[in-house]
Amino acid sequence: MAGDAGTIFAVSSGAGRAGIAVVRLSGPDTLEAVTRFTGLTDILPRKATRVTVKDPESGELLDDGLVLVFPKPRSFTGEDVAELHVHGSRAVLDDIIIALSRQPALRPAEAGEFSRRAFDNGKFDLTAAEGLADLINAETTAQRRQAQRQLRGDLAALYDDWRDRLMKAIALFEAEIDFSDEELPPGLRDEVDSAVQLLEAEIKDHVADPDRGRRVRDGFYITVLGAPNVGKSSLVNRLSKRDVAIVSEVAGTTRDVVEVHLDLGGFPVIVADTAGLRHGSDVIENEGIRRARARAETSDHRLVLFDGTQLHDLDPETVKLVYAPDTVTVITKSDLMESGWVPPAELPDPILVSSETGEGIEELVERLRLDVEIRHGGSTAPLLTRVRHLVALQDCLSGLSGYQQAGGVELAAEDLRLAVRALGKITGRVDVEDVLDIIFKEFCIGK
Repeated sequence: MAGDAGTIFAVSSGAGRAGIAVVRLSGPDTLEAVTRFTGLTDILPRKATRVTVKDPESGELLDDGLVLVFPKPRSFTGEDVAELHVHGSRAVLDDIIIALSRQPALRPAEAGEFSRRAFDNGKFDLTAAEGLADLINAETTAQRRQAQRQLRGDLAALYDDWRDRLMKAIALFEAEIDFSDEELPPGLRDEVDSAVQLLEAEIKDHVADPDRGRRVRDGFYITVLGAPNVGKSSLVNRLSKRDVAIVSEVAGTTRDVVEVHLDLGGFPVIVADTAGLRHGSDVIENEGIRRARARAETSDHRLVLFDGTQLHDLDPETVKLVYAPDTVTVITKSDLMESGWVPPAELPDPILVSSETGEGIEELVERLRLDVEIRHGGSTAPLLTRVRHLVALQDCLSGLSGYQQAGGVELAAEDLRLAVRALGKITGRVDVEDVLDIIFKEFCIGK
């Protein structure tokens, strides 16, 4: 990450007007800067103190607020840290930031620099830093829970345990190599082989569903499919409780994929309205239909809709879609259907809904919520959340596989070392300068 060492500052609270805003400082000149701006020299650590904040150059009163100081090493960054809690008007913050900028020992923080310093000073590992970034961006309960588990070190504990066990296996293996003439306990190589095989099985199980953690972070994709005028856009609008898709009796109105983000029982869900499935009337509509089918193939779940007033004339191509995995069959326009209707045998376990009256919507939402919860939840074990983690774990598995296939002891030992280095890259227990900037650029200024 670019930027020299020294004392940094930034607004750490959200943008826009607020009752209270927080200006954070970190670095060797933090406490001296607090004295210059407040006139106080003996501020009790970790205790809010009321102060008047003045411009050290002009003496002008900038605001009346609170200050908290956190002397090193017991602070977020491991350095001396201070927070000015002031009124959250744009004018107050602008004037305080300008006054701070005029101090020769201070400079504005770069994005993620506070967290980068915390990592550099051993306050947390890379997975916890990524968990903090996810927590800042969390919009649903599931996202918050997953981010908090990662922030408190659950994922790092799993990877560190694997790394420590692998380090022990390496020590045993190299002991057999380096002290082959000595009298060593019998069965060392068998113990190493057993440890490697067990570790390989655990890692393979962990990476078996690499998208599970991604779904919590980025969203669970649901695609709405069906013939033109079957009620796809109306249903999407009903689910989102607002008009996000154009509703028209004209077939082919929806030409592209329209997405809406929902919070479904605490889980992030992205519902996609798509073009009606038919032979399009023009090139643009045909492209929309192609995109609809492509989106359906990559979705986590599908809703296949059928017009309840047209059940006597089912499209065979659309019917085929209901038998795909992770698909819910929906019959729409229930308010227009005649009493005594019988579900067609081709449509298994359909849910009857009316976007006009709301009938069946709660049942559909509950069905989707349960399906999403089954895919997302049900386990407190740490989940794989980053492609970076997956790549490193695949490299680790490659090393473990190489160890078991190696012909010579030197090659086998090197394969184990490659495996342990791959694990270390995830938490930052090796030289990972090349990945640090990528990770910390996800942060906002002041975090």
